[in-house]
Amino acid sequence: MTVDISRINELVERDLVQGVDNDVLNQNIPENLRHPEGKWFALTTRGRLIFTSKERVEEGEITTYEQLADDKWNDRICTRSGKHPYNIALFSSMLAHHGEADTKAWLEGLKDNLARKPQGGDRDQIKAIAEGVCDISIGNSYYYGNMLQDENQRGIAEQVRLVFPNAEGRGTHVNISGIALTKSAPNRDNAIKLMEFLSSAEAQRIYAEANTEYPANPDVQPSGLVAEWGEINPDQLSLQEIANNRNAVVKLVDRVDYDGE
Repeated sequence: MTVDISRINELVERDLVQGVDNDVLNQNIPENLRHPEGKWFALTTRGRLIFTSKERVEEGEITTYEQLADDKWNDRICTRSGKHPYNIALFSSMLAHHGEADTKAWLEGLKDNLARKPQGGDRDQIKAIAEGVCDISIGNSYYYGNMLQDENQRGIAEQVRLVFPNAEGRGTHVNISGIALTKSAPNRDNAIKLMEFLSSAEAQRIYAEANTEYPANPDVQPSGLVAEWGEINPDQLSLQEIANNRNAVVKLVDRVDYDGE
């Protein structure tokens, strides 16, 4: 079990996992959230959201990833490193939807709008908004949830507004926590039983709520804090396609010197 499609796909590329052709898993986990040969399966999803200052950005003023490159946001955006797997996955989805030339131009525009050199983690970007360093950031939804559940960080998180990018279009980019069966598994049958259970409605409710994430099983509705945020319209792009774009996107990030001054 691990997080991020790039990390899971690395196990596939290194030939460390085996395919699982299982009716229960195939029924519980949508096709775009599993490997075409059953070499990994999503267990939960997390939206890569836009966070905005409640004070300095009007509600509805930004609604898409594409708008992050608009020059109206010059010096107003904070992000972690462009090389971080979570951003690489988002950028890979942009490549899948827009092609190389447009994605490069978008990355250049986003970099031009950064208020500071990329640094820290997703929570640090929310803190930067609260501190007035920037007005907009990108981050995974569960970080926001974790901050709200931490009495020492709740006040910081409450200063930002969640935006589900592209909700009215292709949908919000999501990443996953997932599971794969290693080739060295000594108890294959029992391991598959565990995988089946984790994809079941019962386990999905427990697991997703504990992580403040979204169930991968479409028959299970979000609960608790996540449900309060409203419905997410996830991008239906295959996460395997996103993983396949990783190397090309890393090259683009280098070409635009995203993490540079």
